[in-house]
Amino acid sequence: MNTDELDHVLYEARARVLKIQTKLHRWARDDPHRRFDDLFNLVADPDFLVVVWDRVRGNKGARTAGVDGHTATSIEVWHGVEEFLDGLRLSLKDRSFCPLPVRERMIGESGRETAPSGDPDRGRPGGAGQSQTGVGADL
Repeated sequence: MNTDELDHVLYEARARVLKIQTKLHRWARDDPHRRFDDLFNLVADPDFLVVVWDRVRGNKGARTAGVDGHTATSIEVWHGVEEFLDGLRLSLKDRSFCPLPVRERMIGESGRETAPSGDPDRGRPGGAGQSQTGVGADL
C-alpha cells in the first residue's frame, strides 16, 4: 500500500469509528440503564484496530519498547502493520489473546506515598477492593 492509500484507509476508519462512538453515546444518554452486551466485537473490529494503531503510533512513548520488547517502528519493519493487526484481530476473536503484565515502576516524591506506576487501581476510589461493573465487566 502506498501512503495515499493508507491515509484514505485511516480517514475512512476514523469516520466509521466516530460514527459508532456517537451512536453509542446517544444510546447511553437516552437510556442510562441500557446494557451494551456486544462491545467485544468493536474491540476486534478492523477499523477500530487501525484507529488504535494510529493513536499508539502517534504517542510520545511510541519509540520506547513496550512490555513485549517491541516498538511501533519495529512492528512496522519486521512484521508489517497490516499483518500485525490481522494477527491481533484473530487472537482477539478466538480469545487466545493474553495481555502481558503492565510494566511497573515506583513513582512518588520524597516524603510522600509511592505507588506502582502500572497499578490500575491507583487513584480510583475503593482501589482493588471495588468490584468492576459496567461496560466491559463481562469481558
